[in-house]
Amino acid sequence: MTAEIRLNRLRTVIDALEYPIERADAREELSDVTLLYADGRESLAAVVDRSNDEVFRSMEDLEAAVFGNVPVEAVGEPGQSDGDA
Repeated sequence: MTAEIRLNRLRTVIDALEYPIERADAREELSDVTLLYADGRESLAAVVDRSNDEVFRSMEDLEAAVFGNVPVEAVGEPGQSDGDA
């Protein structure tokens, strides 16, 4: 499943996994997926590997681990918001 995805499309990839899934298995399953950031790219497996969780019990757990381990610059300029000021 070689793919390049933006963070907002993460669920389309991780939804295909069977849960619970161990971190090592998730890393292997996602090894050919590249996350496209606002300022670059990174292997999804590398992001998963930075997680402290040994097991992801649900898609939401894995999604939270990914969002918690991407660099802040990955989602745009620091201090910027899409909301109304």
